Amino acid sequence: MKAVVLRGTGGVWRARDAAGAEHDVTLRGRLKQAESLKLVVGDEVELERDARDGTWAIADILPRRSRLTRRAPGGAHGERVVAANVDQVVVVLAAAHPTPNARMLDRFLVIAAANDVPARIVINKADLVAGDVRAAFASYAEAGYPVHGTSVPQRGGFDALHDVLRGRVSALTGPSGVGKSSLLNAMYPGLSLRVGEISRSVDKGRHTTVGATMHPLPDGGYVMDTPGLREVGVWNVAPRELDRCFPEFRRFVADCRFRDCRHHDEPGCAVRSAVEAGAVTSQRYESYRHLMTELEATVPDW
Repeated sequence: MKAVVLRGTGGVWRARDAAGAEHDVTLRGRLKQAESLKLVVGDEVELERDARDGTWAIADILPRRSRLTRRAPGGAHGERVVAANVDQVVVVLAAAHPTPNARMLDRFLVIAAANDVPARIVINKADLVAGDVRAAFASYAEAGYPVHGTSVPQRGGFDALHDVLRGRVSALTGPSGVGKSSLLNAMYPGLSLRVGEISRSVDKGRHTTVGATMHPLPDGGYVMDTPGLREVGVWNVAPRELDRCFPEFRRFVADCRFRDCRHHDEPGCAVRSAVEAGAVTSQRYESYRHLMTELEATVPDW
């Protein structure tokens, strides 16, 4: 029987079959010992039932159509797969409290692009600022990222966000304290996600989500509530490929004088010319430069 993994702790996983029934399952011994593939939330699996005691076990992990990875935290080497079979990444920021961090947003978008997963941006807590919160993120919309504004107290933006979540597997991510759990609870009553308070002294949220969890949506699809991340490391992208993770760069890259242009100080760089002309924002270009410096220091590619 096929099923999808919703969550897991302590070696016991929760899987949901095609009929909507949920089962507590464990891994077969050979899968526990396999080093090449570790089970994660979103994995599609084959279940087998023990005829003696009726318990379920995962007999096989099916091929993944996509995966979302990040660099292992704490300075460790290698990658960490956050989720599997994701259709889109939804990066949630707050309009205020905490203050939106464009540099961190760019990191999340690069991680999605490096994994070939489409991304969209949600600016929550729109009721805390005057005007349309999307105006401050117009450069992202121009680059091709859909931008949504939402407000839990006013239930603003819910219909548009419902439409793009329906029928898809969506990974919600973003800094702690931006209201991801509150937003999901308001849009889908019954999820009952824990909600943390914002620490006013440091303007950062306390971590309330301890592991990725996938929730079935009543009108089809799933949403993954991923842990709040204060520090995200870019993984799975080489320095020479970073420019492809900035969609507004792509139409200029081919016009650079050198094919291996880093868009740093090389003569004839079309990307830098686009920045000077205002076709690419200086903020996005500086994010690229910052990430390039980070990658060149950690990835033996150049």
